[in-house]
Amino acid sequence: MQTFQPSIIFNVEGFSFALKHSTTNRKEKKRMPQVTELLDGPSMNRAITRIAHEIIERNKGIDEVIIVGIKTRGAYLAKRLSERIAQIEGKKVRTGELDITLYRDDLSTKYENEEAQVQQVDIAHIVSNQKVILVDDVLYTGRTVRAALDAVMDLGRPSQIQLAVLVDRGHRELPIRADYVGKNVPTAGHERIVVKLDEVDGQDVVLIHRD
Repeated sequence: MQTFQPSIIFNVEGFSFALKHSTTNRKEKKRMPQVTELLDGPSMNRAITRIAHEIIERNKGIDEVIIVGIKTRGAYLAKRLSERIAQIEGKKVRTGELDITLYRDDLSTKYENEEAQVQQVDIAHIVSNQKVILVDDVLYTGRTVRAALDAVMDLGRPSQIQLAVLVDRGHRELPIRADYVGKNVPTAGHERIVVKLDEVDGQDVVLIHRD
């Protein structure tokens, strides 16, 4: 809505008049979050293929390897990773799943006194003296991974526990480092990484939301 207000009154040769200026009532625009695409479907597939080759090379094959996905999206990524490894090696790799809730590393909000908790362990293989590779979608503070480490150690004593993540966004609170990373993304604390997978969300994409 536009309104007019008199500003300065002039008197010239007996005539008085006022200059008017317009003022526009503008509502403050709500700041819209910025969304940037970090990985699309093809680039995500390339990252998974690269990680598969790195796992095979580092472990000199897959005979001692067990790939364990952290639900939800980490489990689907682990399944894709194990299928890719099977295509490369010509034989299946052992797999398992962990269900860890309450705290998700892809969320920007942290809750005081709330830690990741293991809800379900689905690993039907003996982990002692084996190389267990945990798979998750996003690595942030490291709390989710710590809970996964504790769950695996409760089952036995692996010779190694390695970590593969699709996105490492930094801001670690614990001394935890990923061995295999699809993409390193420096982020601010208030930003959110959103991983969408076809099995859950109907598309493969990784987005960063800047509020």
